Amino acid sequence: MRRALLILLLFLAPIGVFAAMVAADRTFGAPGRGYDYVIKVDLPQGDAALGLPKIQGPIDAGRPLVVIDAGHGGKDPGAGTGAFREKDLTLSLAKALRDDLLKAGGVRVAMTRDDDTYLVLPERSAIARRLGADLFISIHADSTEAASGASGATVYTLSSKGSNEAAEKIAARENAADRINGVRIDEQSDAVGAILVDLSQRETQARSEEFARLILREGQGRLPFRERSEQSAAFAVLKSPDLASVLFESGYINNPADVARLSSAQGRATFAAIVGNAVRAFFARHSQGGAGG
Repeated sequence: MRRALLILLLFLAPIGVFAAMVAADRTFGAPGRGYDYVIKVDLPQGDAALGLPKIQGPIDAGRPLVVIDAGHGGKDPGAGTGAFREKDLTLSLAKALRDDLLKAGGVRVAMTRDDDTYLVLPERSAIARRLGADLFISIHADSTEAASGASGATVYTLSSKGSNEAAEKIAARENAADRINGVRIDEQSDAVGAILVDLSQRETQARSEEFARLILREGQGRLPFRERSEQSAAFAVLKSPDLASVLFESGYINNPADVARLSSAQGRATFAAIVGNAVRAFFARHSQGGAGG
């Protein structure tokens, strides 16, 4: 009897050791085993950690990057009232331009906002700089006294002083978007009127002016322009002289003809095609030397 018991123990011992190994593995051998829960942490990916917008288009980082800025937004409606507000119109134009550029391919695109978000002026150009943009396009729609009958688009580049009195007044209105009840909210120490283009940044300024002229060329006969040459003003949103930038006043939101043009599907498509063609021509010219801004 005793001999039989010993034989049974010898037979069962390996099975017991194997069972113990399996139990230990299930308890300690993998994350989460032996516990009632597993903690999963989603790490931020890429630019999401920085709060930067998504870059769309080719995955090749060597392709030029265009940042499109829809003027105003959120608590800052811009010009206009009721059904036609500048912040809504500029967003629809910005999306149309984005779609045109992505459809044609060859360039990457990002938008400072793609919804009704409020951004202070320095944030807009800062987004473009942080993304390493090659071109920055800020889209707006001006307003003026109804009796003036003003209409048509105007393309602006950066200057420490407006090219004319009207340009200075428009820049002052756009720059006031960073004031609430007359109090500045961007806490910038430098006055917009004191922005000077340094001699070392002349090439970038020249590229901005070149791009503005391309827009005017592409729009000739297709888009009414109030000014037939590029204008300049101290727009705060253009205060990054190391980045080729333009501000495009697409028309006057209190002019019925301009509103009808800009708010129609055909009008948006025409606007997008004109600016899109200018973008492609600009980068084609600079493809040999690189498009970096």
